[in-house]
Amino acid sequence: MAEGQPRLFEAVPNFSEGRDPAKVERIAGRVRAVPGVRVLGLTSDADHNRSVLTLAGEEEPLLEAATALARACAEEIDLSTQTGEHPRVGSLDVLPFVPLEGATLEDAARLARRAGERIGGLGFGVYLYESAATAPHRRNLAEIRRGGYEGLAARAGEEGWRPDYGPAELNPALGAVVVGARPFLVAYNAFLDTADVGVARDIAARLRERDGGMLGVKAIGLPVAGKAQVSMNLVDLSKTSLPTAVERVRELAAERGARVESTELIGLMPLEALLQTARHHLALPALEPGDVLEYRMRLPDRPSGTTSGE
Repeated sequence: MAEGQPRLFEAVPNFSEGRDPAKVERIAGRVRAVPGVRVLGLTSDADHNRSVLTLAGEEEPLLEAATALARACAEEIDLSTQTGEHPRVGSLDVLPFVPLEGATLEDAARLARRAGERIGGLGFGVYLYESAATAPHRRNLAEIRRGGYEGLAARAGEEGWRPDYGPAELNPALGAVVVGARPFLVAYNAFLDTADVGVARDIAARLRERDGGMLGVKAIGLPVAGKAQVSMNLVDLSKTSLPTAVERVRELAAERGARVESTELIGLMPLEALLQTARHHLALPALEPGDVLEYRMRLPDRPSGTTSGE
């Protein structure tokens, strides 16, 4: 990193409220009020009863934003009465940090530990995951979230499952926060033309890496808005691209007499994910960012003597 270059990070907190727009806006407003933090996106889902914020900024502003968000969730959400289709362990449920310009994964892990310590001081039990994890069996978010809040609370007193920060006994109203550092992932859902959630769960089991499926893919099947949904996290696009995953969902659905009716992006995706999709469907393997007009318009002028085709 060049000397003096700021370290930039993305944070993608998920909190357990997606049905009350006023409450969601009050929570998001506390983050927007932090100087130096850009709110890049906010997605809410009533069936999941969950909202996803996408933030970007330098370390100190993001640390302040994470603390403000945790306080807002503590004030606005009572986990003991919260229900939804998506598994959850806390009112502020998951808080990953992703390194951007000038930052490394270790920088993000250090930021995650600082945020975890602060949030633990507010009364949340905090579990560190992925590159910030303190034990191998706690790297995987799905393993921490196993059984939801109730399952985690039952394990919290056991050796190997005590929180990294915060009280040893989880507060039922606040729950736990899973804080970590990871590379980019794409959160993507496929809606099937059936209400049979068993079909979605079967597809998810065949799809996810943990059960012998596609590398870098996590997946669960859920009932959402009267449809069966295959909810995916693509955690390594170099191993499984977005179009490859979607085509596999289509194949597995067809084997069960179903089809993908529509899809849904949660949060933001990197440009590379879109380029992979275009390369795949257009049979255009050489497509690069510089071939996109809007991207080229943001670059310095090309040297004289270059040509382009019509």
